[in-house]
Amino acid sequence: MKAKTTFRRLEKKFLLTTEQFLRIKEEVDRRFDPDEYGETKICNLYFDTPSYLLIRRSIEKPIFKEKLRLRTYGVPTENSQSFIEIKRKYNSEVYKRRIGLPLNEALDFLESGKELKEHSQISGEIEYFISMYENLEPMFYISCDRSAFFYKNNKDIRVTFDKNLTWRNYDLDLTKGSYGELLLPSDMILMEIKIPDAIPLWLAKLLSELGVVSASFSKVGNAYINMIKQRSVSNEQTVSKYIY
Repeated sequence: MKAKTTFRRLEKKFLLTTEQFLRIKEEVDRRFDPDEYGETKICNLYFDTPSYLLIRRSIEKPIFKEKLRLRTYGVPTENSQSFIEIKRKYNSEVYKRRIGLPLNEALDFLESGKELKEHSQISGEIEYFISMYENLEPMFYISCDRSAFFYKNNKDIRVTFDKNLTWRNYDLDLTKGSYGELLLPSDMILMEIKIPDAIPLWLAKLLSELGVVSASFSKVGNAYINMIKQRSVSNEQTVSKYIY
């Protein structure tokens, strides 16, 4: 199956307890089918400027925001398929554009500026994005174990469940695997509902019955906040050594 390269949709995020997840998953198993990747580990490198310009703008919750990431499905080797993605959000609508190519070629392009073997409208947009921001480089690795499904009655409606959300800001190499620190407690699951317009009525009612409300949750934004907190604690500990 050819991977989709353009997306336009609404994305609703929800933080679930294990109990809420199990109840929702019962209905999802009845009404949805696994998507082409099913259950897999999602591995991402998020690119930013040395001053974290893109992330800092994003967590301010502006009307428009954008990010650049490199994604693989599963822990890759150098020749594994990867996707360079631009993700933009305007108001509540999400637009994603991506190209697929071997990981080593993607890294040569993103980190060394090596020209791509094939050009397209989307690759041109990515090149323009890179030219708009100076010195983009990998800043965060973020991975998760994802279960993904599409609605039997409408394949444009998708639900994903992310567990074991893990981040690090060192060893920024997708081939090194998933390790680092958790973004969420181990008993919490991030659910995303991706829709062209409205959530199906039965699902909206179920969420209401379970007391589940949408949440603003940015994986890379929270990784950045955690990094800042760690640096603050480290600085305080360093200063305290010299206080008598």
